[in-house]
Amino acid sequence: MAIGQVSAEDVAWPEHGLNSAETRYSPLQDINRDTVADLGLAWSHTMGTRRGLEASPIMVDRTLYVSSAWSQVHAFDAVTGELKWSYNPEVPKAWGANACCDVVNRGVAVAGDSVLVGTLDGYLVSLRRQDGTVNWRVLTIDPNRPYTITGAPRVIGDLVVIGNGGAEYGVRGYVTAYDIETGEEAWRFYTVPGDPDQPVEHEALAIAQPTWMGREYLVSGGGGTVWDSMAYDADLGLLYIGVGNGAPWNREVRSPGGGDNLFLSSIVALEAETGEYRWHYQTTPGDTWDYTATQHMILAELEIDGVERPVIMQAPKNGFFYVLDRTDGTLLSAEPYVAINWATHVDPETGRPVETPDARYTEQLELIRPAPFGGHNWHPMAYHPEDGLVYIPAMRNLSAYASGADNFNYLPGPHWNTGQNDAAAADSPLGSMDPIALAPLVDELMQGVLVAWDPVEQQPRWSQPLPTM
Repeated sequence: MAIGQVSAEDVAWPEHGLNSAETRYSPLQDINRDTVADLGLAWSHTMGTRRGLEASPIMVDRTLYVSSAWSQVHAFDAVTGELKWSYNPEVPKAWGANACCDVVNRGVAVAGDSVLVGTLDGYLVSLRRQDGTVNWRVLTIDPNRPYTITGAPRVIGDLVVIGNGGAEYGVRGYVTAYDIETGEEAWRFYTVPGDPDQPVEHEALAIAQPTWMGREYLVSGGGGTVWDSMAYDADLGLLYIGVGNGAPWNREVRSPGGGDNLFLSSIVALEAETGEYRWHYQTTPGDTWDYTATQHMILAELEIDGVERPVIMQAPKNGFFYVLDRTDGTLLSAEPYVAINWATHVDPETGRPVETPDARYTEQLELIRPAPFGGHNWHPMAYHPEDGLVYIPAMRNLSAYASGADNFNYLPGPHWNTGQNDAAAADSPLGSMDPIALAPLVDELMQGVLVAWDPVEQQPRWSQPLPTM
């Protein structure tokens, strides 16, 4: 079967995750195990960059809309590959220093006559679908802080929602909704508290504030950026956002004395129309390992103990696969999908992970798994509703963690502020360049594995390791 024989009218990928539930399961059946060997190249386009490409293309009305490095947007005829138009937001190259993980962009949103994209330097831009000219452009960040945008916008009714990144460099996380026609701000939800001496911006921060100790987090903003995953349930009217790590990573630095540091590393449910808080579930209380909960979330209906439950599923960095009731955030189950050693299990009564004694590396260097890369990162999952499996592009890895709380100094601007003792980590076998010391650890350091996960039984149906780098 040749790709050119597929009717473009029968093919669509209208949203970032295919649909608002972010299932990423295509119902198309012509490409299968019997026909895949017959596939060949129909067309290609060189993006003209050596930088990262992470976007999920959007397919609407036989046009393919895709973003590339430096937040550029391209529209192609999906059948012929003809370039219809391109848009370059002319992001200042100096702003690339604020991007932790390359000048990538994970995609656009398409709604009506508009194509929407977030730019690396913090703008949300609405383009005309026909020719890529600008409808409106609005700055979503404080340009004096090292924010970035790499995630895809999400359209919910007459609103478009966008988050941001930059926690390692020192920012305060939030997500904002804008009117899709005018670009006017509709609401903003901050994920971490601001100055405790000032009134809170919304009531949920009154829940979060007592979980932070001291005022040190104000220097670096606290983190908690919403840099990737969202999902939307139209029936419940709820928007789900995945919240990132703290700034700095090390809780000893940002919140001396402990605390859960809400809403870091959490799934938060908001009223989509107003941005009002409904519920949250924190996957990693008091995160100190860069275990974000910004990873892909999927909405589904699962039969659990004989009862059909509306669920939200996530495999965040910390290595546990979570199934929550998406109406109220109740934990239904959580089990490791990769090898971990920072926690033994998640307590089903409290919903909290049971940490191992030395997991927080406060006394000495510890080798912890997963590494900051996580058991799963930005790479999207997919849920097959017929076989009931979630397909996870997972990673097996570990890293040396050593506390740098005693001599931490925040460096503003494009500098990583992790609160780690990098010198101590460099003295570990992982920091050594000696190939003899590293050889036994190669597979432990980083190995990709595709996992077919049963979310009801909370166990792998099968897994396939990928070649080691």
